[in-house]
Amino acid sequence: MKKNLVITGIFLLSLVQSWTQDIKNIEMPAGPLIGEEAPSFRAESTQGIIVFPADFGSEWKIVLAQPKCFTPVCSSEILELAFEHENFLRLGAKVVVITTDVLSHQMRWLTSLEEIRFKGRDPVKINFPLVDDSSYRISNLYGMVHLKAGISTNIRGMFIIDPENMVRAVFYYPIEVGRNIEEVKRTLMALQETYKDKKIATPVNWQPGDDVMVPVITSEERMSLVNPDCELYQLSWFMTYRKIKKE
Repeated sequence: MKKNLVITGIFLLSLVQSWTQDIKNIEMPAGPLIGEEAPSFRAESTQGIIVFPADFGSEWKIVLAQPKCFTPVCSSEILELAFEHENFLRLGAKVVVITTDVLSHQMRWLTSLEEIRFKGRDPVKINFPLVDDSSYRISNLYGMVHLKAGISTNIRGMFIIDPENMVRAVFYYPIEVGRNIEEVKRTLMALQETYKDKKIATPVNWQPGDDVMVPVITSEERMSLVNPDCELYQLSWFMTYRKIKKE
């Protein structure tokens, strides 16, 4: 009897080791990179069935993922997003949150979150969808499954997607570090600025209203730099700025 148990135990252990090795060897989809089209999906959410990106029109889109409901860091992010949601809408951006929990858990989480006085504020309504990705289909589609970091804890990617459904920025955060929603908003506004004018870039710590950079200037523009009224100026030959008129 003991011998059979030992043999069975060894067999099961070898199966587990084999399965673990197979998981490690799986080549997960890389997910969309900057400049690539954002994958489409259809899924259940706290706002009913959504079809992405068709349901979001020609808006900017922010797709971010949370691994599980009721996790503390993720809860703080959802509450801050809900507080800033109107500002994102004013910027022409819609928010979609992917979680790998089932819809029933998401509904309970949403109800609980809407009762919290976060940072001393009144409770806020969460008016963006939480999407059921309990099958990990969307997470895999977007390349957000980090096998070595833990499948159930580190699905925390974020994608900023432009009106043409092209990925413009990609971020990954570990479970122990909360996102900076102000930085998400700043990045969105910087991307919108460069989307409107393909000839500019935004420098370090750029904020709306700050001067922008011009990576490449024409020979005419270079000659005009000596003009005191020129809107361009240089800190060095390789760092050209354009003045932004203050309103």
